Amino acid sequence: MSEIRSMLEDTVSKVLKDLCTKELIIAAEKGEFPAMLWKTLEELGLTSVGISEERGGSGGDLGDFMTLVKTAGYYAAPVPLAENILSKIALEKSGLPISDQISTFSFENEIEFDKADSGWVLSGKAKYVPWARNARTITVLGKTFENKRMIANVSLENCEARHHENLAGDPRDEVLLNQVRLNDHEVKAIDNGMISEFINLAALTRVMLMAGALERTLELSVTYTKERTQFGRPIGKFQAVQQNLAVLAGETTASLAVADFIISNIDSTISAEEAAMAKIQLGDAAEAGSRIAHQVHGAMGFTDEHPLHQSTRRLWSWRDEFGSESMLARQLGERVLQQSQDLWGFITKIPGIKAKNI
Repeated sequence: MSEIRSMLEDTVSKVLKDLCTKELIIAAEKGEFPAMLWKTLEELGLTSVGISEERGGSGGDLGDFMTLVKTAGYYAAPVPLAENILSKIALEKSGLPISDQISTFSFENEIEFDKADSGWVLSGKAKYVPWARNARTITVLGKTFENKRMIANVSLENCEARHHENLAGDPRDEVLLNQVRLNDHEVKAIDNGMISEFINLAALTRVMLMAGALERTLELSVTYTKERTQFGRPIGKFQAVQQNLAVLAGETTASLAVADFIISNIDSTISAEEAAMAKIQLGDAAEAGSRIAHQVHGAMGFTDEHPLHQSTRRLWSWRDEFGSESMLARQLGERVLQQSQDLWGFITKIPGIKAKNI
């Protein structure tokens, strides 16, 4: 990890440790947006990490962005930090103006782009949009009648947002675009490769969020087994509990290794296959890790007094976003079948090595 990246991680950790309290998360889940936390992150430039300074951002690269997201996942920060930066990255790469207000995105919903004499008319429905009720703009992908792919950033004042939440209580709203009019300079054409890049980045933000949450889940579980006593000794002394903690530690370590790989390599390239495999690993780890953590904590893990469920409910929510492990595994399997004449090269990504040469 570079010195600058280490400083970034330390800074955001200190901020979230002080401000992202259990009480703040509870209030956020009841509908109160943590405005003071967001303002602090804005003032420190953390809401625009990964955006070039020429476009009004704080600079840094995608590795810095992913480091920031992982830390937000550790503290279960109930703010659209990943979504806001990801929206601005998409706008920057597309050459569209970047808003300095809170922005969110809808990358997997099709919006109809109709050309008009005075610009464009956008219509459609975007489901499961993170924090739409608190954002000011939404970045949407869609297509024209001729199947040309388009991207635009739309003011949410011109849309209708219907409120919904995920299992963690974080907003996942439905946004209706009904004849929203935009000028020509507010809409750009993009190719399928760029769309895939945006969707992969969105999936990787969920990988990093889950990696942080798993790390927190492990720490809470280890601490609880040292403090909770039964039959005159800490429950962490019992072999069955130790075995479960070992499995949880193994899943967490593997997931953090995946996160470190992403941080180290995302600025060069992360393929769609690697993004899918990372999401599968973290999804499986989230299932096993949250189950073990709640077994260790018993009923205490679900009470308002204990913060465990604030991490595990987010793990359950994030694992379903941008592809569940079953869906991604099926897609990977189909790609493997298509590469039956070069399976070894597909797996290793080493040019020139063919399965028939083994």
